[in-house]
Amino acid sequence: MRIRGLGVIEDAVLSFAPGFNAVTGETGAGKTMVVTGLGLLFGDRAESGRVRPGAGRAVVEGRLELPESGRAVKRAEEYGASLDPVDPADPADPAVGGEPRRELLINRSVAAAGSGGSRAFLGGQPVPVSVLGDLAEDLVEMHGQASQQLLRQPARQRDALDRYAGEPALAALAEYRTAYNAYKSMCAELEELTTKAAERFREADSLRYGLAEIEKVDPQPGERDELAAEIERLGSAEELRMAAARAHEALSAQETSDAAVDALTLINHARRALDSAKDKDPALAAIAGRLDDVYWQLGEVATDVAGYLAGIEADPARLEYAHERVADIDALCRHVGRYLVETTVERAGPSVAEVLAWGEQAALRLTELEGDDGRIAELTERRDALHEQLGGLADRVSERRGEAAGNFADAVGTELAALAMPHARIEVRLKRREEFGSSGRDDVELLLAPHPGAPLLPIAKGASGGELSRVMLAIEVVFAGADPVPTLVFDEIDQGVGGSAAIEIGRRLARLARSSQVIVVTHLPQVAAFADRQLVVVKDSDGGVTSSGVTVVADADRYTEIARMLSGRAESDSAKDHARELIDAAIAERSLP
Repeated sequence: MRIRGLGVIEDAVLSFAPGFNAVTGETGAGKTMVVTGLGLLFGDRAESGRVRPGAGRAVVEGRLELPESGRAVKRAEEYGASLDPVDPADPADPAVGGEPRRELLINRSVAAAGSGGSRAFLGGQPVPVSVLGDLAEDLVEMHGQASQQLLRQPARQRDALDRYAGEPALAALAEYRTAYNAYKSMCAELEELTTKAAERFREADSLRYGLAEIEKVDPQPGERDELAAEIERLGSAEELRMAAARAHEALSAQETSDAAVDALTLINHARRALDSAKDKDPALAAIAGRLDDVYWQLGEVATDVAGYLAGIEADPARLEYAHERVADIDALCRHVGRYLVETTVERAGPSVAEVLAWGEQAALRLTELEGDDGRIAELTERRDALHEQLGGLADRVSERRGEAAGNFADAVGTELAALAMPHARIEVRLKRREEFGSSGRDDVELLLAPHPGAPLLPIAKGASGGELSRVMLAIEVVFAGADPVPTLVFDEIDQGVGGSAAIEIGRRLARLARSSQVIVVTHLPQVAAFADRQLVVVKDSDGGVTSSGVTVVADADRYTEIARMLSGRAESDSAKDHARELIDAAIAERSLP
């Protein structure tokens, strides 16, 4: 992690190791800014007053190595972050288990007052600050005087208790959740059907009316075009009769006179003229044959015209019927057109074919709507059966939690006794809700009585700042195997503690570091001695401007820092001997199984 322009830190790089990392330094050197920087990386609220005087912006950059199969990698990618593979030649983090890792970069900047706001980047992608907080749920647990995330998340306490309870509780919870998801799905479908009953009734009523109109008019495919042609013919009956009569007279006049000779008579004269000579020339015979064909064809046409003429008659009643029928069909098309989003023809309404197609679809939809009543009855019956089943499954989950709660309270109490809170009493209280939730019907609440005679209160309210940190350490130790978090951060968890209790804190932090990365800001040498890596925040003052840097100490330099923490005299030989003794003892304890 790199910090620039934050509080007294001008520019510092902190390289945290797997395991237990202790951050130490003199009072006012800026140790708290390390925790503040970590908090900013993981979505804490930005305060412009934290920006170093003279710096326009405080910037915190972090590089995280995450297991490739972990949920955090998937969630980061969902937010658009780019992650690079970690060089397999690098030493593997024991907490990761040696599996392939991915590198995620996080950048958070805070502007000085009046210079702008806060910005966040995840894997090179700008994101809302809330995204960092969302991602932090899978990555880090911050424990400070004012930051007790576990205490603010009852659901997390309940989930951790379930994991602590082990396979029986998890199996019962999995079975419950399967039934609960089915129950919620059924309730949602029922709600949709019942809340939209009025809307469905209106839709069904409208469809029935439209279908009744279609049934009443009963239009046939192509009928309107046929009627339009018939109307045209009936409306022009006299004109058609006169035209046919003139044509028939021209073809075959009923009375022959010199003034009016019909076409058949003339062609017949021509036939007879050729008859006497056609046998003498084949060419003329062919012409005569063609003339015969014309004569007979023309005769057929004349007959057809006569038949057409005989069939023409004015029929006012039929004409009126056709007009009324077309009007009914057009009115139906306009009515049905209100149900259609678009029509494929540009006129008052859709075509008869479109009306008939809509009728088929409407009949199917009406059948579906009318079947909802039966569906509601069926779903209601199934929902009630599932509700009863859920009650039994929820009772099993509660029973498993109740069995684990006592053991968990005893385990935390044992840890607190070793952390200078011998009379503290922890209780895990399960409060039953009437309604079902995704995790059963229990609210889990951790209660603490820090002293004899003190009332049991929610642990966020029943302990002082130092006590609260120790309670959280005890809980984390108990949860370590059940609810592992990749990184745990403790800020001055040892406040108000000394002597053997401080050694117990260091021992438990080292135990946590076997399964998680632990970062602790401490002023106690007994705690720092257990660390796998110790980082020292060094304060420097030049011309009235104070700045801090961070260095990793090892070997002789580490003895010197522990000696300073012990006696305030870094060069004291006796203090260094005591420091060496503390560190050697801690190393020996860490090697124990």
